[in-house]
Amino acid sequence: RWRWVSVGRPTAQTNTQKLADGITPGKREYLIYLPLYNGVSSVEVGVPAANSIEKAATYASDRAKPIVFYGTSITHGACASRPGMVHTAILGRKYGRPVINLGFSGNGRMEPEVTALIAELDAAVYVIDCCPNLGGAETAKLTKPLVQQLRAARPDTPIVLVEDRVYTDAWLIASKQSRNDGNHAALKKSFEELIAAGTKQLHYIPGTDLLGDDNDGAVDSSHPNDLGFARQAEAFDKVLAPLMK
Repeated sequence: RWRWVSVGRPTAQTNTQKLADGITPGKREYLIYLPLYNGVSSVEVGVPAANSIEKAATYASDRAKPIVFYGTSITHGACASRPGMVHTAILGRKYGRPVINLGFSGNGRMEPEVTALIAELDAAVYVIDCCPNLGGAETAKLTKPLVQQLRAARPDTPIVLVEDRVYTDAWLIASKQSRNDGNHAALKKSFEELIAAGTKQLHYIPGTDLLGDDNDGAVDSSHPNDLGFARQAEAFDKVLAPLMK
């Protein structure tokens, strides 16, 4: 299993940092997560002269296809304390699979142009988590065309639709509760109509439990903290785990 070692703390455009020292001798595989919101031009990894580093083995053939996530700033990783704590990263480690994270802050909008590009990816599963950037009317309008477009290009690949997370202050703010309710109803109706029309390999993740029920899973009522991301990974796992076998 994967175990945490260290985290880099960039202080300038170009950084040199020692991540670990005094490591117990032995051959190990390391996984590096790059920053969530800052682009990286190049990365160099060094080890002491007496040690060596080499390219890791590729994924086993039965785990080579990636999990493709298409979503919002939440998918993007806001507001995890470090890149490895996003639910997409947690699930990638759990399943031992590559992950393609297409989370676009403020722009997970089920656009057909983006869907066409996603369909070019030979995925193990497509996870569509765009509702936080949509209202109920948009969700109702866009969900079925997206699924139909993906299904036409990839007849057998599982597609998972994810409900909007529940704002952690929706219990108090009526407008937020209304937005959640409208979004949930629209996605559920689209899902049920697609299933009734014979769409295969279509799955659904409810939004009610994504952040937990104690109101402690977000930093701003919307974006998960580490607790919220861990809970979200657990909720996704209930649906994704059977699809990974």
